[in-house]
Amino acid sequence: MDLRRKLIVKQGTTVRLKDVNASYHAHYKTEHDADKDIEEHQARVSAYQQKLYAEKKHALLIVLQGIDAAGKDGTCWHVMKAMNPQGTSVHGFKQPTEEEKLHDFLWRVHPYTPARGQVSVFNRSHYEDVLVTRVHDLVTKKIWSNRYDLINDFEKMLVANNVTILKFFLYITPEEQLERFRQRLDDPVRQWKISDADYKEREYWDKYTAAYQDMMEKCSTKHAPWYIIPSNNKWFRNLAVSNIIWKTLQDMDLKFPEPTVDIEKIRKEYHHAKKENI
Repeated sequence: MDLRRKLIVKQGTTVRLKDVNASYHAHYKTEHDADKDIEEHQARVSAYQQKLYAEKKHALLIVLQGIDAAGKDGTCWHVMKAMNPQGTSVHGFKQPTEEEKLHDFLWRVHPYTPARGQVSVFNRSHYEDVLVTRVHDLVTKKIWSNRYDLINDFEKMLVANNVTILKFFLYITPEEQLERFRQRLDDPVRQWKISDADYKEREYWDKYTAAYQDMMEKCSTKHAPWYIIPSNNKWFRNLAVSNIIWKTLQDMDLKFPEPTVDIEKIRKEYHHAKKENI
């Protein structure tokens, strides 16, 4: 199964989130039904990432966006754990610092893009500058509307340097978000994640929806596509993201590099030394 065809936002298409079923779960009926496939996807991701790290010809950038409680942190915990930390980094982009505000909006992002052989995960990203800034009128429309082309050029440049880009929009309904907020309030382990701002931001749901739609319509390209991940069911979110990452890595035709030493010579020398030590 390749979920890319089902969930991709094709370049030039119109996005209407109200028409997306956030509870979609393919042919799986329950989380239990999906557990085996999730484990298999993660194992394949792990194997391919090992080749990516060793070969050092390609890099992978994973972008996670979504409304509060959509599951960005959860995706990092449950999907990215399949990857070797030595070749993976996760970085979050929240409110810019005073220093970052003195530079162009992409300045703070570029240092965290992956080198060849590496995987970088953006938990929120450069797209915050066409989302939060737009919804809360932090910059003028002229400024944020010009950023779409700048983002596309930035991503095109990364792709030209062998960086594959996967962008996941984790989509939940307002009702699901409210239920997740309630669960956080009731769970002492997760109460630290809740704030007054989470509830206040719900007032801007429609504005965020419009911003997300424009973000995907204008910046889902052949070289850096967006995928809408139905995320009301956390287990399906994990399955879909891991499936797309696995299939994408598979398409890179990754290979372990040839050894740079004479393996037979080392084997004979080691065997001879081992005999002498007996």
